Amino acid sequence: MIIKPKVLFILHFPPPVNGAAMVGQFIKDSEVIKTNFDPDFVNLTASFNLKSIGKGGLGKIITILRILRNVFIKLINKKYDLCYMTLTAKGAGFYKDFLIVLLLKCFRKKIVFHFHNKGIEKRSKKKFDHFLYRFIFKNTSSIVLAPSLSKDIEKYVDVANIYICPNGIPIEVESENIFLENTNRYEGRCRFLFLSNMMKEKGVFVLLKALDELKRRDVNFECHFIGAWSGISEQEFNKVVEELDLNNHIYAHGKKYGVEKSYFLLNTDVFVFPTFYHNECFPLVLLEAMQYALPIISTPEGGIADLVVDGKTGLLGEQKNINVLVNHLQEVAENENLRIDFGKAGRKRFEEYYTLSVFENNLLGILNSLV
Repeated sequence: MIIKPKVLFILHFPPPVNGAAMVGQFIKDSEVIKTNFDPDFVNLTASFNLKSIGKGGLGKIITILRILRNVFIKLINKKYDLCYMTLTAKGAGFYKDFLIVLLLKCFRKKIVFHFHNKGIEKRSKKKFDHFLYRFIFKNTSSIVLAPSLSKDIEKYVDVANIYICPNGIPIEVESENIFLENTNRYEGRCRFLFLSNMMKEKGVFVLLKALDELKRRDVNFECHFIGAWSGISEQEFNKVVEELDLNNHIYAHGKKYGVEKSYFLLNTDVFVFPTFYHNECFPLVLLEAMQYALPIISTPEGGIADLVVDGKTGLLGEQKNINVLVNHLQEVAENENLRIDFGKAGRKRFEEYYTLSVFENNLLGILNSLV
């Protein structure tokens, strides 16, 4: 009988739907993980909707106590070879996670952290947080999503104990079917797509201002916005669209999943994501865009520059720089061959590095090296 290593996974699951939660669900459902390990799972989520993230309240305190209880029960009932945890880098979530790490260390468990956010380097300048980071990271390993994100934790974690594991997503559409199913791509108006939570920090209003200038340049385009209203209300968004006289160019559709979301990805020419969100690391929406052979216009926030190859699979520009964004939008809108080349290169890169299968095998290799 083969004895599998026992691993306790403490990680986020939806809701809400965000990158860390989606990856957490992928890991929980993974046959690769189930085949190679004896896994147990604890849901680390304390905020079950986007509006409650970063906020307190009695309900959240009760949830945190419940998480601590669940971890404690797991630890006293089974001797784990490894504890895997998606640690929050800073803020209220970090202090909540500190209590869980403290519990793990009391049981003297081997720990590996997996980061889907960032901010430790900046936050470490505060003496109290610096003290907590030193305690948390002592004798642990960490996984980051891209090489450029390693610097966020290098103050506390030796380079030898930092592992790179880019996120991956399931293949939803085969490469040869992308252009067969999309009969409208490259015909008439250039269609831009923004797909993310509707937040100012994701670049929603920056994009609207850029599109206003694009209209002034007589570029033929339309832009579709898909995502949950978060920080920006539908009324606020529509008011700006009205003020900029973009009603004939801008369409907001709210949340879309599954087949509905796939429809927009198939019937789009360019994916636009001008984010300056402080927690942005490795957006899964960019992997979705690459899967659908879409050229990407974005910013070098977090690990995006490791994901999108500037000038090959898309164009990256300075955050909040309207002029740069407009120039990029116009360049791809008016150059069909460039869009095709970027899209095909992005799809190839997706297949090589960012499928769910690649992610599972990368994570398997890291965990096997630690147990």
